[in-house]
Amino acid sequence: MKATGIIVEYNPFHNGHLHHLQQTRIKTNNDIVIAVMSGNFLQRGEPALVDKWTRSKMAIASGVDLVIELPYAFATAQASDFAKGAIFLLDALKCSSFCFGSEEGSLEAFQQTYSLLSTKKDEYNTAIANYIKKGISYPKALNEAYNDISKASTDRLVDLSKPNNILGYHYVQAANLLNSNIKPETIQRVVANFHDDANNNETIASATGIRKLLFEGQKISEVNAFMPSPSLEGLKDWESIYFSFGSWEKFYPTLRIFILRSSKEKLAQIAEITEGMENAIWKAAKTHTNFESFMQQIKSKRFTWTRIQRMLTHIYTDFTWDQLRDIDLPTYIRPLSMNKKGQAYLQSIKKDLQLPLISRVAASKNDKQLQLDIKAADLYYLGLQSSFGQSMVGSDFRTAPIIQE
Repeated sequence: MKATGIIVEYNPFHNGHLHHLQQTRIKTNNDIVIAVMSGNFLQRGEPALVDKWTRSKMAIASGVDLVIELPYAFATAQASDFAKGAIFLLDALKCSSFCFGSEEGSLEAFQQTYSLLSTKKDEYNTAIANYIKKGISYPKALNEAYNDISKASTDRLVDLSKPNNILGYHYVQAANLLNSNIKPETIQRVVANFHDDANNNETIASATGIRKLLFEGQKISEVNAFMPSPSLEGLKDWESIYFSFGSWEKFYPTLRIFILRSSKEKLAQIAEITEGMENAIWKAAKTHTNFESFMQQIKSKRFTWTRIQRMLTHIYTDFTWDQLRDIDLPTYIRPLSMNKKGQAYLQSIKKDLQLPLISRVAASKNDKQLQLDIKAADLYYLGLQSSFGQSMVGSDFRTAPIIQE
């Protein structure tokens, strides 16, 4: 059996994801699709709408064969490290290819962009540093430097101001830097862009648009047109148990306690917190009782909303600079859900895996990365502020990989 990989968050799984999955099967013509999926906290620095187990079941019910968890340290990282962790795991799982959605839709453009930036690496890095000195955010500095470097090129290049193009570039970059034989493929994103609101005249909406509807108090039936039935049922089941969805507004009271019980010196040791942001965060937590007003006080031109949210995620999980610097690549493969085909594939490659395969965390709980995953899962359920959420603390020890027919 040949496998292709996809890198996902499925927050939640919607019709655009289904399109990507179906087109991936057509484009690669492989037997198995493996998804490396973020756990309970995501790359944009926010809690997942529903937990990793629920999202993995949505994925399997809609056609993915095997879902593997991307460890917390990579799932909540900047784009380059997020991509590195995910591609490393897909390579370790013997995937012959990986396929990502992009606004660009042309693999040649990604390859030529990687070639350009590799060739002009020193010039590119110097330009980035110069823009950062002007006080703009790191992502904006990257884009400005890229625009400068690319002006003289006649090749077809990727627009790196687009969110999926940025991730796609880093996937291609990671595969090259890891000297992987895994072959990249891309599929053009259709209808809804990454941050677009949901449009009732369409059947595809962004995950951002779907979440916005739910957070605004819309009933799950209002997102019916944008999601496959297994995803809708998953959301309904979740809401019937937990009564609400994961969000920073829901988690903020707990986050606020964690901030205010820390000293500013302790906050400065948390991963991604730099340039005195610990002072702004602590001061805002003293006065603001809701997340939106808290964020409005601490946002700045220097740091993107996403970067600040990642700081807050790391405060919430107590993930420090020392821990971050101690992590290079994923140290295990952890399945969350699979169907019979995915199970058979995993069995067929099990003896050749270079990483330990973790089905039950109790046997490998001393792994530092796994400890982070377990803690992040427990804190996620506590953040839901429900008795059912509290009962889920420790569930990583009790939950085996889900096998669906």
